[in-house]
Amino acid sequence: MKVGFFVGCNTAFNRPDLEQAVRYAFPALGIELDNLEGQSCCPSWGTMPSVDVVGWCVVGARNHTIAEEKGLDIVTVCGSCYGSLAESKYKMDTHPEIKEQVNNILKDFGREYKGTSNVRLTFYYLYHELGPDKIKEAIKYKLDGLKVALQPGCHTLWPSKVYYDKEEDPFHPRVLKEMCEALGATVGHYTRLIDCCGMGAMRSTDMEKSLKLVERKLLSMKSEVNPDLIVTGCSSCLIQLDTAQEFLRNSKKINFEIPVLHYMQVLALCLGADPEKVTGLAKTNVKPIIERIVG
Repeated sequence: MKVGFFVGCNTAFNRPDLEQAVRYAFPALGIELDNLEGQSCCPSWGTMPSVDVVGWCVVGARNHTIAEEKGLDIVTVCGSCYGSLAESKYKMDTHPEIKEQVNNILKDFGREYKGTSNVRLTFYYLYHELGPDKIKEAIKYKLDGLKVALQPGCHTLWPSKVYYDKEEDPFHPRVLKEMCEALGATVGHYTRLIDCCGMGAMRSTDMEKSLKLVERKLLSMKSEVNPDLIVTGCSSCLIQLDTAQEFLRNSKKINFEIPVLHYMQVLALCLGADPEKVTGLAKTNVKPIIERIVG
């Protein structure tokens, strides 16, 4: 089994430990990763899609063609990358006139978008290609006794027409929950589960509102679940939840800290990865969690 790994800018530059988690976990599960050499920015929302739809589709299509030429699907850990690549693909596949304009530009670079490669977030890919039972069989360490709160991420769920998954309900997401339970975790529910974390363009343009959203989410998690750990399936959510807590404590909006990890980091730990390599850039204190997992 082989799949193309779309790393994404945020992951490569801000959380290369998460990238290392993917590079450890997938081969450990028998899945070969292709580097998709030549990949570029997706590009994310708040940039090109806001001003030039065709230009945005051209960049997305170029990334897709790298995988298409190899007959591979694409996985990514970044919800923004997933959202951009999935939505540009949907736009081209459902609007022939846009696809034609895109290919008229791509032909100058010797490329043609065909629409034959799919893109999925890593945990969705593993859910469908292996399933929770095989994940459970493969791990060396378990999350037994750990209570977790989940952050699925907006671009995991919306718009559901584009991100459609027959196993998922955008109002009551279950895939990430089942994948965490396969590792032995107890997953708690809270009312702000599907709320935005405040990352993305909002954090760049209105930090106050961005922090208010993540504050509201964290308070809901704390009061309703009181988790040992927050697990997310999106690298952008990871960065927001991991870094915002210090801002909120300094401004006395919260008086607690909850460790935060991406699902792929937790999975890599359970498979036996070096904790420093796959979690070493966390801002929240994840050492107690690592000790509970691997001893």
